[in-house]
Amino acid sequence: MNPENVTPYKNQQAAKKEQVATMFNNISKTYDFLNHFMSLGIDIIWRKLAIKELLKDRPQTILDVATGTGDFAFEALEILKPKKIIGVDISEGMLAVAKEKIKKRKKEDCFEVRLGDSERLLFDNDSFDAITVAYGVRNFENLEKGIADMLRVLKPGGKAVILEFSKPKAFPIKQLYNFYFHYITPSIGKVFSKDSSAYTYLPESVNAFPDGKNFTDLMDKVGYKNTKCRPLAFGICSIYTGVK
Repeated sequence: MNPENVTPYKNQQAAKKEQVATMFNNISKTYDFLNHFMSLGIDIIWRKLAIKELLKDRPQTILDVATGTGDFAFEALEILKPKKIIGVDISEGMLAVAKEKIKKRKKEDCFEVRLGDSERLLFDNDSFDAITVAYGVRNFENLEKGIADMLRVLKPGGKAVILEFSKPKAFPIKQLYNFYFHYITPSIGKVFSKDSSAYTYLPESVNAFPDGKNFTDLMDKVGYKNTKCRPLAFGICSIYTGVK
């Protein structure tokens, strides 16, 4: 299945990009709670592991693409201590939550967020030491275009770190994962969120995403060097890295 054809709202004619923005606006208030609740808090560990891929690089300027409510960027601030992180997201609702957190944690001097399209980044070529994305690339309308534009704004020698759900292959993890993702996740989403479509879309978008070697091949194709895939938790999640 083509990821571009997997959308949150089946009965809408709007492009995937617009539907994704609407979906995240709808679930922004409960997003953080549900993320931690449905992953039993393991998503926090995965984020830390992904950020630590940049420890040796010591980036001073970081672009966090599809920043959402800012959790990945806050983790990067804590672990990497960069001078500046800019977070970009398509959803005003998610950014409103991120702005509240920035103010509460007094991080205005080193973390700012902007409304923007991840596939058409409003930055000059060679602008950032590192680029991070957590659970965002599978929502791109055009995946190849999105990761190519990320490469464009990365400085030569800079690294991209992408954390994304993947599909476990081994028995019985694969079966348990599929059951949880296709039956439990949408049920929890219906109870706690006003937009149950979001939690039906989640397993569908993961299923359609070209994970593992398919994704590193795509990174290679657009020009990333030294691409690697590091599966976590039996392949439930993967960390992808590539250098410009």
